Amino acid sequence: MGTMIDYLREYGDYTFTEKPLNEVDSLVLSQFAYLKFDGFVPEGSGDWVTMEYLDTHPEKGRLFSDERYREPNTELFEAMMGSVRFRTLRMGNYVNLVEMERETQFSAITFLLEDQMAYVAYRGTDETIVGWKEDFNLAFSEPVPGQLRSVKYLEGAAAGFDGPFYVGGHSKGGNFAVYASMNCKEEIRGRISRIYSHDGPGFRPEIRGMGNYDEIAGRVVKIIPHASLVGMLLESHADGYIVVESKSFGLLQHNPYTWLVREDAFVRAKGVYKGRKFMDEALNKWILSLDDAQIHSFVDTLYEVVSASEAVTLMDFTADWKKSMTAVAAAARDVDEETVSAIRKIISSLFEIAREHAKEELQEKAAEGRKGKKRRQQAKQGEEAPVSGRERKGGRRGRKSGRK
Repeated sequence: MGTMIDYLREYGDYTFTEKPLNEVDSLVLSQFAYLKFDGFVPEGSGDWVTMEYLDTHPEKGRLFSDERYREPNTELFEAMMGSVRFRTLRMGNYVNLVEMERETQFSAITFLLEDQMAYVAYRGTDETIVGWKEDFNLAFSEPVPGQLRSVKYLEGAAAGFDGPFYVGGHSKGGNFAVYASMNCKEEIRGRISRIYSHDGPGFRPEIRGMGNYDEIAGRVVKIIPHASLVGMLLESHADGYIVVESKSFGLLQHNPYTWLVREDAFVRAKGVYKGRKFMDEALNKWILSLDDAQIHSFVDTLYEVVSASEAVTLMDFTADWKKSMTAVAAAARDVDEETVSAIRKIISSLFEIAREHAKEELQEKAAEGRKGKKRRQQAKQGEEAPVSGRERKGGRRGRKSGRK
């Protein structure tokens, strides 16, 4: 078992003509949509840039400026560039908007695959606090600005190419992918081959009822890890998703680089953890019991409390926890106890992610240190060993083609 990067190394020698797009390819593209394409990929349809253009660009490093995924995103790019499957990928129609006053963080990009099929990808929540707030706004009984933008984007993007295409995204991007697909023009909706939601939140019944969900239901592929929180938010279809294994735990399973892959598919789990499922159902019941005024009050209070730290991104917020929590405590003095309790749980989850991220970094550095020490010892032993008259056969093993 490995991750989507291992999948690229094993199956990257296949073209899409030989092996059509699958669920792992969809996650690759959904995660690739998180790269900072500003200044690299043009807005508007008709203008496409290639992987080679990105790879040779003098400011290539800016693509990986999202600190949450800097190293794995860099590794993902190199694995895609080194594969036959993705090295011919073209991209265009890039949009990236963060509007504080409208509480909107929206980004999307269109990919053109080697077999000329298109994949419209919506970016999930980025590292900004306003993007994080928009996730909570999905609990409202009216569409959020990002959902409305997703429809407009899909209709504009689909006008730029002919034939069938895919739509998808990770996290909030998965929600936008489904929302856009069920609310776009009928002609465009009919051209959609498949819609992927990778651990994307669901919808309030009112929102689902506004669109043409029944028309696309058979083409929606929703995939969640076995301890999913984000993907289970407002999810009412008990049999409407695929549950997969992750090498991590808790909220950290939302990170797509932790999802386990065997050959060219995700490793299936028996179901969502019972304890996690009970908590998800309780949270959804609580959310659906609130009216819009109560949700507004909760979300606005949460945002005000977190913003009191003066952090712009979640990385800033968790970087200096003492300063952040002091500001949060001061801002929460006049808030009712029930709201404070809910806010406390959410903020605790943020720090849980930050702690585990730091722990993983330390473990990776320690492992690299041990490998380096071992290499130095082997090199030293090699220098001291007498020369053998025998030469080793072969040499470097070729990469497995993965063809079966």
